[in-house]
Amino acid sequence: MPVFSFAPYALIFLAGLLLLWLLRRYVQERRYRRRPYVAPACNDWARQPLPAEAPVHRVALLGDPGAVATTGPDPVLQLLESWQQETGPAGTIILLGDNIYPVGMPAPDHPKRALAEARFDALLTSLGRFPGQVVLLSGNHDWNKGRSDGWQYLRRQEAYVRAKLPTAHYLPLDGAPGPVSLQLAPGVLLVVLNTQWWVQRGPRPTADTKEPFRQLRQLLEANRHQRVLVAGHHPLYSNALHGGKFTAKQHIFPLTTVHKQAYVPLPLVGSLLPLYRKLLGAAEDMAHPRYRKMRRRLLRVLHDFPDVVYAAGHDHNLQYFQRQGGHYLVSGAGSKTAFVQKGGRATFVHEHTGFFSLDFYPQHTWLRTLEPGNATEVFRLQLYPAPAAAPPVVPLPRQVEQLLSR
Repeated sequence: MPVFSFAPYALIFLAGLLLLWLLRRYVQERRYRRRPYVAPACNDWARQPLPAEAPVHRVALLGDPGAVATTGPDPVLQLLESWQQETGPAGTIILLGDNIYPVGMPAPDHPKRALAEARFDALLTSLGRFPGQVVLLSGNHDWNKGRSDGWQYLRRQEAYVRAKLPTAHYLPLDGAPGPVSLQLAPGVLLVVLNTQWWVQRGPRPTADTKEPFRQLRQLLEANRHQRVLVAGHHPLYSNALHGGKFTAKQHIFPLTTVHKQAYVPLPLVGSLLPLYRKLLGAAEDMAHPRYRKMRRRLLRVLHDFPDVVYAAGHDHNLQYFQRQGGHYLVSGAGSKTAFVQKGGRATFVHEHTGFFSLDFYPQHTWLRTLEPGNATEVFRLQLYPAPAAAPPVVPLPRQVEQLLSR
């Protein structure tokens, strides 16, 4: 007598449930993709006026600008130049890494060297017209996408900046992990971390993996009287790809996470790649063990210092989170955009090119969202008032003094 098996029917049933879930997700995503999302608690943001006085300092946070247009005007660079003209010398532009796509600065005889130089020159030319300060960080693409020879790519890029834009600060020096501090204005301190150092394979500057976090804690403790901006390439919160968020399309066409035009249908099986990146992660994902350890140690420090702002790039969108009194930004839409999921822990997200501006007023600090093609802001928020007391400014670390005196 034949034995009846429920296994094939169970698989078909589960496959049907998965397809229904993906269809529902797809319909939901179509409704909100590329539209700004603001958490209900901040829906009145447009009714909060900016201070009438001029800010004492402004910071543009431009992440992942490595694919700017080389033929014709670039919308983000045009917007950045408008910001420069409005700001003048009382401002700082911070590039949050991934300054050259796809693999940073190749060797002079490499076939992609000409494209890398063209993209980087367009960016540096725009920055060279700015009378304020310029700070560059490195990201995984600047380290040849984290490959074992990435340190050589990073050093070539740093040397190129030193030759083309000698007034800029490439921090930390020579690919070190940091932290490095730079006084932007009285009462406004920038602290830079090279987060790629913790996830990089192959040669890199020698350092203790835990010591930078101890130094960061000491630095933040000594500067409680200041408004502090910590900058790194990798986000600590994200509703996008590197935070394990995927579109319904990426479950059906999983190879599009690697290349946007790779429309190879792999239904059901294709869900394994998003699941893998969510739970285990590629080297550039929050779920990866090295990234996860770095993130956990960094958050352990930052959570003890309310009102510190942490700014990153990496995910190609604009996101703002307020967690345990701190402010966490993802400003990685300098030249590309990618899906970002609304809701969750986020206060604001938008899948759009652009960048965040931090405006430091005498008594308040404001976050503003600037996007090409949008004449008005899609979001702004007062982050916190200035500290009540303002003791004398802590002197610059010796490493930065040497850098400024080059």
